[in-house]
Amino acid sequence: MKHILGLASVISVFLFVQTLSGAIITVQINDVIQPIVAEYVIKGISQAEAERANAVILRLSTPGGLDQSMRQIIEKILVSKVPVIAFVGPSGVRAASAGFFILLSADVAVMAPGTNTGAAHPVSITGGRFDEIMAKKIENDAAAYIRSIVTKRGRNFQLAEKGVIESKSFTETEALNNNLIDGIAKDYDEIISKFDNRELVRFNGDKQVLKLKGQSLRDFEMSFRQRILTEVLNPNIALVLGLIGLLGLYIEFTSPGVVLPGVVGGVCLFLALIAFNLLPINLLGIVLLIAAIVLFVVEAKVAGYGLFAALGVLSMVLGSLILIDSPLPEMRVHLTTALGVTLPFAAITIILLRLVILSHKTKALTGIEGMIGEIGIALSDIESEGKVQVHGEIWQAKGVHPIHSGEKVRVLSVEGLRVTVGRV
Repeated sequence: MKHILGLASVISVFLFVQTLSGAIITVQINDVIQPIVAEYVIKGISQAEAERANAVILRLSTPGGLDQSMRQIIEKILVSKVPVIAFVGPSGVRAASAGFFILLSADVAVMAPGTNTGAAHPVSITGGRFDEIMAKKIENDAAAYIRSIVTKRGRNFQLAEKGVIESKSFTETEALNNNLIDGIAKDYDEIISKFDNRELVRFNGDKQVLKLKGQSLRDFEMSFRQRILTEVLNPNIALVLGLIGLLGLYIEFTSPGVVLPGVVGGVCLFLALIAFNLLPINLLGIVLLIAAIVLFVVEAKVAGYGLFAALGVLSMVLGSLILIDSPLPEMRVHLTTALGVTLPFAAITIILLRLVILSHKTKALTGIEGMIGEIGIALSDIESEGKVQVHGEIWQAKGVHPIHSGEKVRVLSVEGLRVTVGRV
């Protein structure tokens, strides 16, 4: 019986491995390339390697992204044990900037009709001489990087360099005719049909024949954590979460025991900090946001007739717009978001601060100042000085005329810890 069970287990494992080894894993890049996208792509290729898949199809639809994330993806593609087919599709999409680098780094590069790629010039740095030198260094580094990859892949490195240095873009036909890509296909099925049995020379020099026909396509999906963090890494969402977090914590600190604003604020601020830790942050943007909050506080405390509030709004809008240090519009806070978030935040912050200030003033009036006119009892004879009890508290008292112990007295004034009293 044990032998039968053992044999059954071996057969099951064999069949399972056979099933896995016949798959083509598809991985999708549908947005800006950032750390979570890089993590997802790398895990997808690693999963394909673990399952001994026949190939990975990496579908690209991206405006570009962060240089470090792009390089992590390319590094994984170049050392992958499984051939990677990069596919710009479906029709109407692009693989610009970092997407151009990734496309040309793949074992097979394919584009759908009506797509484009290129425009891969690195972050432009303008300003003084130092900035110009740095810009040239970054440009040369990017050009050398794509040249080293494309040359090894046997593609047109001169034209690839133009995509970097001159920000040149290419349609799918231009890319194919100029030996930047390997083919044009409208979908996965056409890729399989065109490139089945194609002999590849891998990046390490090994030869391998693609076996694509008859293999099942299986999507490798983002984990729940990756999907959440991808949304959080949207600069617009990160900004909103950060401001909601600050408001929530402020309400909790000024009104202890409410709980909900503190919990919501803490979670939002935590997510925002994760995003800001992963995104390229401009310190000047942070300074402007802090300055805006300070101006809102000043507006609440001083009768500035809206001047400080207006300056605060301007500072927060500018700070929001330059908060993320990226040349890609998709990686920056939109003007509509900056305005839509700043105005309500300013109004709510100023109102809450004024309520707190008013509350403190009211407490002062209902405390020591509020004792004037209150009735108490003399605890001793008061010739010039003595003791009285008011609201259960014992005070040093000065009488405007002699008062006997046990008589009711009225508080006429308060000076520090001494009250002036008279008979009722």
